[in-house]
Amino acid sequence: MNAICTIAKRELSVFFNSLIAYMMIGLFLGFNGFFTWLYGNDIFILSEANLGVFFYISSWTLLFFIPAITMKMVAEEKKSGTLELLLTKNIKDRDVILGKFLATIALISIALLATIIYPITLANIGDLDVGSTLCGYLALLLLSMTYAAIGIFASSITSNQIVAFLIAMIIGLCFHVIFGVIAASSKGFLGVFFQQLGTQAHFESIARGVVDSKDLIYFLSITSVGLFLAEISLAKSHVKG
Repeated sequence: MNAICTIAKRELSVFFNSLIAYMMIGLFLGFNGFFTWLYGNDIFILSEANLGVFFYISSWTLLFFIPAITMKMVAEEKKSGTLELLLTKNIKDRDVILGKFLATIALISIALLATIIYPITLANIGDLDVGSTLCGYLALLLLSMTYAAIGIFASSITSNQIVAFLIAMIIGLCFHVIFGVIAASSKGFLGVFFQQLGTQAHFESIARGVVDSKDLIYFLSITSVGLFLAEISLAKSHVKG
């Protein structure tokens, strides 16, 4: 556990020392704030103390921002040779993956925490449903865990950051959009299968305030598989090296 925390702190230090964290958080807040409060079907037009628009916009924003955060985590260390040095310090492959995953989730949590002004503002101008708001944030956190695991896996199978970004984006789009499109054009078991395989049905269910165990199991399962595959990929590259 100490090794995991050490790696997580190291990653966060790299992010904040290089201004990457500030840029990512700033872009996340700016993009979501613009589309939530100012553009299109914003909260003021809807005249409801409801953050549904924000949660929907954020689910798309995270699809792009998380791969940008994770693309360098393993790929850059492979390219620079620091990964081999790290693994010679009696640190397990699993510790490396979990440490980087924890750092990613911490950075995303900071970005989400910075949006606390949104529910506070709505609570002052209307009757905010606290329960559904908390569930919306839980849905975003679970979705972030899923995409972070996918992003770290993508970064573990290449030494090129751009390739890692594209792989994570393609896999993320499959879960976020493509499986849903296939489900909509399919019938019977196949339609249900692809609908349940995509993230949107599970995300929307929790965001509406319905915390079902099957949705929690879904997100935790995809996250676990992604991290497990990343660990295997890292172990293989370590052996080859």
